[in-house]
Amino acid sequence: MKQRFSSKQRSTYLEEMKSNELDLLVIGGGITGAGIALDAQVRGLKTGVIDMQDFAAGTSSRSTKLVHGGLRYLKQFEIKLVSEVGKERAIVYRNAPHVTTPEWMLLPMIKGGTFGKTATSIGLKVYDALAGVHKHERRKMLSREETLQKEPLIREDKLKGGGIYVEYRTDDARLTLEVIKEAVARGTLAINYVKALDFIYRDNQVVGVKVLDTLNNLEHEIYAKKIVNAAGPWVDTLREKDKSKKQKYLHLTKGIHLVIDGKRFPLKQAVYFDTEHDGRMVFAIPRQGKTYVGTTDTFYEGDIAHPRVTKKDRDYIIDAVNYMFPSINLTKTDIESSWVGLRPLIHEEGKSASEISRKDEIFFSNSGLISIAGGKLTGYRKMAERIVDYVAKELGNEQRCTTDQIILSGGDVGPSFEKFKKEKTKEGISIGLTESEAERLVSLYGSNVDSIFVRIQQANETEQPLTPTVFAQLTYAIEEEMASSPIDFFNRRTAALFFNIDWVLQWKEAVIAYMKEEFQWDDEQTKRHKEYLQSEIYYAQNAIDDRVEKEKKII
Repeated sequence: MKQRFSSKQRSTYLEEMKSNELDLLVIGGGITGAGIALDAQVRGLKTGVIDMQDFAAGTSSRSTKLVHGGLRYLKQFEIKLVSEVGKERAIVYRNAPHVTTPEWMLLPMIKGGTFGKTATSIGLKVYDALAGVHKHERRKMLSREETLQKEPLIREDKLKGGGIYVEYRTDDARLTLEVIKEAVARGTLAINYVKALDFIYRDNQVVGVKVLDTLNNLEHEIYAKKIVNAAGPWVDTLREKDKSKKQKYLHLTKGIHLVIDGKRFPLKQAVYFDTEHDGRMVFAIPRQGKTYVGTTDTFYEGDIAHPRVTKKDRDYIIDAVNYMFPSINLTKTDIESSWVGLRPLIHEEGKSASEISRKDEIFFSNSGLISIAGGKLTGYRKMAERIVDYVAKELGNEQRCTTDQIILSGGDVGPSFEKFKKEKTKEGISIGLTESEAERLVSLYGSNVDSIFVRIQQANETEQPLTPTVFAQLTYAIEEEMASSPIDFFNRRTAALFFNIDWVLQWKEAVIAYMKEEFQWDDEQTKRHKEYLQSEIYYAQNAIDDRVEKEKKII
């Protein structure tokens, strides 16, 4: 029987985690930590995961939302990296087709731009070869007219032609959740909002972690034979606690994305283009009736938990859009929402933020603490494999990695996701959903949509302030995805904070009221959750100015 992943049972899971020594404790519930947990559990290691925020609340929900092969890294001659992540994206697509969608990406060639015709043609051909791209998805070179046919909004005056190739669009937070849900279903104990306070040592070797459950302010001790620090931007914070931050260290870089309504920026085709002044590459991608654009790449030294958009960031992206798509005339008032992510990269002396390698690196402490940083969303499975290979060997476990063959939670859709989606959409319509609503739910939950449909039918039989669909999504998030606060639901479980913020504004009060009842929050707890959600809505809606960097957190 599969283990449930309910936020209402967090304390039970934590007690179980405390009561017996784990083989492996992973600190960090982003994509790297989730991948490590799944790999370790599959190999028979009793594994636990803690995260001081929600799962994927850091970098793993704030990326460009692409499982891509890293075309830009060819310019840095990162041949091995391009080859590895290019092949890995095919595995991610095969194992989680509901959260990974092939997306043709247009690369326009502009006079004075980074890419010329010959270089683009060769670069894309090499990329296809390194990434092991399927024949029907290999690059095509386009004339000027063909490029404009693909995307009429591209500037015509400097356009020479283009190339088109395949990337994979994803929901980064839901991909992380599906990985960790699969790990939990196989026996992993995973808990959000549990912060690592300090390490516990015996004979100068790390044997456990003192933790704080931040939802009830209770401290605990968790013991494990091996401890992995996969805390993303906080990796060095934990290395400092262990007194093992030596020689190499993290250099955080910040990337922002802006979301514009599709009627205001009616992009037909995903476009990957270089900016006018510094030649950096920027993505513009249509999604769910919106267009989002990013990313910047600047060094960051501010609040790690709450990086914000500045006026400079915002204007950089707006200028980039207006240069490549001059008829749009984008202004700051057109921005519906935004998000900011931090990349935990390994410092390299003398290199700019965009030049630093995206390769991952493992640090071994004299205390036995293992830390991993760097890397890319796409390469999470291979990063996990390298870590678990080492841990398994140390623990005398000879099993090899098999996660390339594991269908993730929600991914059991048969040979064709499109066929599955059509069949399940019809099923959704039969229980009273509109076609678009049913299709959206199938795309979001994959084979787990059956649980959503059951909950919708249950809701149809009861009277309550939530619509059947909101009720179904919220109860599923709480009982099967450990959503523990309103922001978990509106951000990581549904992505509505970024792509359907009107829906968030419509349902926030009712969702808070429902969660207050379910979790028996007192007035102070309810106020705290409400204020935090409101602050995140405010910052998502207001890609504003430099004073944001100076403001104190609302809570």
